[in-house]
Amino acid sequence: MPMGDLATFQLDGHVATITYNRPDSLNAINTEMRRDLNDAFLRFRDNEDAWVAIITGSGRAFCAGADLRDGVGSAGQFAGTFWEKPTLNSFESGWEIFKPVIAAVNGHCLGYGLTLLSWCDFVLASDRAEFGLPEVRLGVPAIVASIRLPQRINWADAMELLFTGERIDAERARAMGLVWRVVPHDTLLGEANALAERLLRGAPLAQRAMKEMAMRTRDMATLEGIRFGETMRQVVSRTEDTEEGHRAAVEQRAPRWTGR
Repeated sequence: MPMGDLATFQLDGHVATITYNRPDSLNAINTEMRRDLNDAFLRFRDNEDAWVAIITGSGRAFCAGADLRDGVGSAGQFAGTFWEKPTLNSFESGWEIFKPVIAAVNGHCLGYGLTLLSWCDFVLASDRAEFGLPEVRLGVPAIVASIRLPQRINWADAMELLFTGERIDAERARAMGLVWRVVPHDTLLGEANALAERLLRGAPLAQRAMKEMAMRTRDMATLEGIRFGETMRQVVSRTEDTEEGHRAAVEQRAPRWTGR
C-alpha cells in the first residue's frame, strides 16, 4: 500500500505507531494528510502483525484541526469528501478497526484531532495538552463529534465543548472523561508504550471480538447482543490462540500468542 509522509506508520514488534507529521503547521489536517492518515490506519487494520496502535503528533501539537488554507474546513470540500461519498473506513466516519488504539496527546488537540480522539479506546494526555472544537466559532457544525461525544462523556460537558468552541486543559478533559490519564509531558510516549505492552498480554483475537461486540451491540436489545456475542465466542474458541491459552494455564506459564 503506498504511504505518504504526512501521517507515518511504524511497526515495532506488534505495536504500530501512527504519527501526524506536519509539525510546522501544528499537524493541521489538509487533503494530503487525510489521505495519508486513512492509508496508515488501513495498513494497521490489514497488517496481521500489528495488534495495537498508538497515534500521536510530531512537534508541539497532536492535531490543530483543519488547515483552512487548504479548504478542508469549507462546506464544499466537506460535502465532497463525506456526504456525497460516505464510506465506512474513512477519517470522517471512523474506521471499522477492532484492534486496540491508544491516543497519546502531546499538545493541541482541536477539531479533527478531537474527533479522532473520541474514536480511540484509550486517551493518554500530556499535562501540556489542550482540547477544543472551534468549528462553531467558524460558523460550521462539528458533525461527527456531535455524534460521538455524547456517547462518551456527560451530555452537558459534550454540549459545552460543541456549543462554545472554548479550549480546556488536560485535567478538565480528564474530569469530563474525555481523557483517561494525564501524565508528565516527557513521559507520554513511554506511558503509551507501557500500556501497549500490557495490552499485548491479552489474546489479540479475543480482544478484537470483545471490541467488535462492544461497538456493534450499542443499539441492540440485550438478548440480540448476547446471541451475537455467543456466535463470536464460538468462532474465537476454535482458534490456535484459545488452545495456547488453555495450554499455558495448565503449564503455569505466560501464553505465546500468534493471532491465529
